[in-house]
Amino acid sequence: MRPLHPIDFIFLSLEKRQQPMHVGGLFLFQIPDNAPETFIQDLVADIRESKLKPIPPFNNRLDGLFWEEDSEFDLDHHFRHIALPNPGRIRELLVYISQEHSTLIDRAKPLWTCHIIEGIEGNRFAMYFKIHHAMVDGVAGMRLVQKSLSNDPNAKSIVPLWCVEGKRHKRLTEPKSNKIKKIVSTIAGQLSATPRVTQELCKTVFTEMGKNPDYVSSFQAPPSLFNQRVSASRRFAAQSFDFERFRSISKTLNVTINDIILAVCSGALREYLISQNALPKKPLIAMVPASVRNDDSDFSNRITMILANLGTHQADPLDRLDIIVRSVRNAKRRFGRMTPNQILNYSAFVYGAAGFNIVSGLMPKRQAFNIVISNVPGPTEALYWNGAKLEALYPASIVLDGQALNITMTSYLDKLEVGLLGCRNALPKMQNLLTHLEDEIQRFETIVKSIESKQNNVITIKSKKPA
Repeated sequence: MRPLHPIDFIFLSLEKRQQPMHVGGLFLFQIPDNAPETFIQDLVADIRESKLKPIPPFNNRLDGLFWEEDSEFDLDHHFRHIALPNPGRIRELLVYISQEHSTLIDRAKPLWTCHIIEGIEGNRFAMYFKIHHAMVDGVAGMRLVQKSLSNDPNAKSIVPLWCVEGKRHKRLTEPKSNKIKKIVSTIAGQLSATPRVTQELCKTVFTEMGKNPDYVSSFQAPPSLFNQRVSASRRFAAQSFDFERFRSISKTLNVTINDIILAVCSGALREYLISQNALPKKPLIAMVPASVRNDDSDFSNRITMILANLGTHQADPLDRLDIIVRSVRNAKRRFGRMTPNQILNYSAFVYGAAGFNIVSGLMPKRQAFNIVISNVPGPTEALYWNGAKLEALYPASIVLDGQALNITMTSYLDKLEVGLLGCRNALPKMQNLLTHLEDEIQRFETIVKSIESKQNNVITIKSKKPA
């Protein structure tokens, strides 16, 4: 048996009917040109007939505060095969994912399901995989995906994601004596972190709060359209963007790619709220998950959060970008002075009240942040599943009471894959955010062209000066 990590316990405690706490991914594959007509049926049959057994955590079910092996594991409960009706457009696919992502995972079984979806236009098929956030965070989930696929387009062996052995499997099946040593070591690490955490907390209280304009506290997020109770109904929207566009903008403006991504999201959110006559006078605050995972593990959760001021009260994109950069850099400097254990302890203390409010719902109108914006690094090389090339992967995350919209992104090859998840009842025409994202990218590209044009003119004038 494996004890629940405290963060995993929180994710389980947050779950209720209108608030499923699973994350997911939509993986779109191109069927090989020379594949037989029965390619997908053969793929499904090979998985169902495989003698490979699921490994931890995929064969673990909940038993109180522990994970235990499911002695009655039934693959048919987790693995499903469906076909979209003609014409099998992406629209129909996203509707199906929206419906499936709205449903709870049965806690009597291991907390995951996998769907193979055929009949998609363009000779494609999809895999939709969802797993409870108590089992993995975004970084861990991405590592699992990469291990289950191949970089070789000619590789024909099929090893389902839930059967891929690796260091995760070795850790979860190691002797009890080793686990006890690790628990003792973890407790010792937490205790040793206390003095440094106390020092940082004092610095935050006496030199940051109310004095540093770049410090973002958990008390300044304004009420917004995104901060209302959610229903059980979800809407999922997704789109790919050329990653080079963000890279080019960030290089010219001398900021990080993540800064530009947040700035683009800020502009899109501003335009969406204006369209709904719901733009707050104060700037929106984004919670940006940050991994503090300092090993190569691929299970459980090792995340903290950065609060970023999105500057949505400013109309000028560059003004918003400046506010974002300063608030994010301030948080990174603080975390840069601490170890992963110290960061987790610091975050638990500073954001504990906000977390309790989300769990308890005591103050539904008092939110520590307005929206979650997450960017998880993804594969840099093309991936294949039994010869079928992975064309795109779109993340689907979580919305909560008081957090009706989630923006999650991952990179794949030369693209930024964006997945939007929102409460269907709370956010009208949420899919329009994809258009607003594209519009904001184009605004920054126009700014970059103007800057480059001015720079070129300066160079030209200098070159015409007499020697």
